[in-house]
Amino acid sequence: MLDITRPINLSGPEFVADKWDILERLREELPVSKVKLSVLTMYGISRFEDCDRLLNDSRLVRNRATATGGGNRFPFPLPKSISLLAESMIQEDDPNHRRLRDLVRKAFRPQAIKVLEDRIEGYADDLISGLDNQSEFELQSDYALHIPVRMIADMVGIGHEQMPQFRHLMGSLSEGFSGVRVIRTMIFDMPKHVKFVREIVREKKANPGEDILTHLIFAEEDGDRLTEDEVVAMVFLLVIAGFETTVHLITNGVHTLLEHPDQLELLRADPSLWAGAVEEILRHRGPVQGTKPGWATEDIELHGVTIPKGKPVMPLFGAANHDPRKFENPQTFDITRSPNHHIGFGHGVHYCLGAHLARAEARIGLHKLFERFPDLDIAVERSKLELQNLPGWHRYKAMPLRTTRFRAAA
Repeated sequence: MLDITRPINLSGPEFVADKWDILERLREELPVSKVKLSVLTMYGISRFEDCDRLLNDSRLVRNRATATGGGNRFPFPLPKSISLLAESMIQEDDPNHRRLRDLVRKAFRPQAIKVLEDRIEGYADDLISGLDNQSEFELQSDYALHIPVRMIADMVGIGHEQMPQFRHLMGSLSEGFSGVRVIRTMIFDMPKHVKFVREIVREKKANPGEDILTHLIFAEEDGDRLTEDEVVAMVFLLVIAGFETTVHLITNGVHTLLEHPDQLELLRADPSLWAGAVEEILRHRGPVQGTKPGWATEDIELHGVTIPKGKPVMPLFGAANHDPRKFENPQTFDITRSPNHHIGFGHGVHYCLGAHLARAEARIGLHKLFERFPDLDIAVERSKLELQNLPGWHRYKAMPLRTTRFRAAA
């Protein structure tokens, strides 16, 4: 049995193999623990009430230099191309965080996402049509990732000739920061990607379009505009937040619903339940399992533990969203759960700006898939499905699916 009194490696094989039991033990036995995120040791917070409160606590900041009284923003040096990516809005604090958020929030308001839903449906229909004559397909590479790729490309205003390079950029951000590939990503790929995005931004300045990138470039609040570096950082943030979350929310949703056929039958009987199903997937098996670290600006006492000033803190969503103090029968997957005030997209000032878009893409993408393939099933033994060992995520390496009859012949 894993010793939870020692710092737990969130990307270690022991944690990945037994994640939910370990998170439950932390929540019930050691609600303030030490966890390791790569080379960084931080304080993990496991109970819902504590996470909810700390996500709004002004004593925790995203900029490390604020908490430590100077020095570097990050605990270790970063290449220039990576620092530009890392110094995005989600790493800022007020007042600069509010300034940036105010300049971009109109592009992500629910009314704006509602306009995009027809486009999401069209993309999902096109992708599913391409799967009609296949008895097996891979959920992520053949379907789930293409919905956010097309949506983000539209939002950024990527032209057809730019798509290969844009897909390379998305691949680097998605898969390039794990294992030995990280060195190539930081040294060779990221400088090229930054240059590519700068070129797109400058093209949009000269030739504005009807897209979110144009809005970001020309967005103005009380005479203030984003700098070019800030716009570039926003594009990378859009790719990371808008792509990764959606792909794995759809993947986790398919897996969870196939594991709970009774809930899938409820959805088939009443499609109006799909919105609630997405919320329950986010709570029960959400892809994002923790936030960016917050840094303590003063000593914080919690459950008899002192979190020292200058130390990083990470709310553990996977533990908090199963807290019996907040949710009745938390281990039960129930798409009719109400209320369902989970923190799958965070909470407070850093609540995910793209949450409405991710919800819409997942709801439409899952509904269309199960509607078209009512006999959908996982094509391998469940035990052969592998989770990626990326700290702060719950995501599968692949999800092979099968259908026992061709839709084209139906």
